[in-house]
Amino acid sequence: MDKGYSHCCSAIEHTLTRSVYLFKMWYFVLVFVIVLFLYSLRTLNYWKKRGIKHDPPIPFFGNNFRQFFQQASMAMLATEAYNKYPNEKVVGFFRGMKPELVIRDPEIAKRILITDFQHFYARGFNPHKTVIEPLLKNLFFADGDLWRLIRQRFTPAFSTAKLKGMFPIITDRAEKLQIITEEVSHLDSYDVRELMARYTTDFIGACGFGISMDSLSNENSEFRRLGKRIFQRTPKDAVHAALKLLFPELCKNLHFLDPELEKSMTFLVQTVMRERNYKHSGKNDFIDLMLELKEKGTIIGESIESRNSDGTAKVVTMEMTEMIMIAQVFVFFGAGFETSSTASSYTLHQLAFNPEYQVKVQEEIDEVLKKYNNKITYEAVNEMTCLEKAFYEAMRMYPSVAYIVRMCTSPKYTIPEIGVTINEGVKVMIPIQAMHNDEKYFEEPEKFNPERFNLGRKQFKDVFLPFGEGPRACVGERLGQMQSMAGLAAVLQKFTVEPAKCSVRDPKPEPTAIVAEGFVGGLPLKIRKRQT
Repeated sequence: MDKGYSHCCSAIEHTLTRSVYLFKMWYFVLVFVIVLFLYSLRTLNYWKKRGIKHDPPIPFFGNNFRQFFQQASMAMLATEAYNKYPNEKVVGFFRGMKPELVIRDPEIAKRILITDFQHFYARGFNPHKTVIEPLLKNLFFADGDLWRLIRQRFTPAFSTAKLKGMFPIITDRAEKLQIITEEVSHLDSYDVRELMARYTTDFIGACGFGISMDSLSNENSEFRRLGKRIFQRTPKDAVHAALKLLFPELCKNLHFLDPELEKSMTFLVQTVMRERNYKHSGKNDFIDLMLELKEKGTIIGESIESRNSDGTAKVVTMEMTEMIMIAQVFVFFGAGFETSSTASSYTLHQLAFNPEYQVKVQEEIDEVLKKYNNKITYEAVNEMTCLEKAFYEAMRMYPSVAYIVRMCTSPKYTIPEIGVTINEGVKVMIPIQAMHNDEKYFEEPEKFNPERFNLGRKQFKDVFLPFGEGPRACVGERLGQMQSMAGLAAVLQKFTVEPAKCSVRDPKPEPTAIVAEGFVGGLPLKIRKRQT
């Protein structure tokens, strides 16, 4: 009996101990959840304090829930915020727990991009300042002195003389594009987004690496797959990006880009450089440019971040390491093919649904090319004003990069137009796509009307920003435009595009897009050979 009593007491004691342990565990879990919840609320009254209108934020997610879960892109959310508050100059937004500001007023946008650039020189895509993954140390993603020194050395690389020197490569790829287009012209439909991506990838291969990527001949080439992966966002990628944004200190070693991209790009660039014995080869491609810049030695320039005690800018230096060079090649490859292929394919899409203007463009192409022995040359493309207007109008309706982000780099900055002060680290977003489709600036914005650009781009200089504006505007703007227009001229010289049975006049934007915009289901069109 004593043994049974003892065993019973022991069981009760064990149960009580376990219950106390579980109680303590759940108590700490509850306290942790409450503390985490309160932590998530600490910044969510930021815009309310400043009298800025905004949608009510959700704890942890802010107004960015759908972007975190790949249901809407950043551009789509910015456009929604822009359209929802038509009478405001700015609209508050929360990306996770971080306050951001959507700019609706062109004057404020101009101030941020140009006038007060010294307060907004950062893009802020790297949540952690000291730990930046290697491929993001490029001209697009880099901030501060790293960006300034890279930009300083790269700007001359995109001069008119350099562009003319590259153009024979464009001509060669454009002629090859015509052959491939003919091969798909018998199909009921073909995705012109993919067609132009194959063309731009092939051009980037030749112009960037001096090698044939065979993207035009082989739809499933290794380089085409690499290009797709750069802008493909898997659920894992989305989780990593969200964690880096929400908890930058804890997740500083998580990669925004798939490590496989770094491995593939590093192998590709190192292979080409070794073949050239790390010396200029005379091909005048992007790898040659990198090697040429490295030969010039240390980059020296004035700091944009630090000042001496007398107020002058400090002198800063940077070595062109192999990884810095690889990062520039990466962004040249990724941004070069994606943005150009989106712009050119959407131009074809609009011309398919506006056949009368397509005829006008084709007649101009025929007339101009007669003067140049039917060769698509640098001078010929510069004379194609109707094509240029169609290209601009397509980029107005659906810009490849649909928003511009800048981050406040000063401890405090007051926006004069509205008297609102923001703190260092707060990002501002200029929703280009929304501004391009605002009837306040473009009459009947839903209509494809290239004639609105009869006087060129200057008449819309403060509201037409497909290449950005100011010191951080796209350095490869002219190369991208010439590459796109040459590809369009090549297709339209010999083919006519029409809506296919499966074509959608207003294609849906891709909700998983990050920087460059895409389309759900691509842009399928019917391609017919011209009877000339």
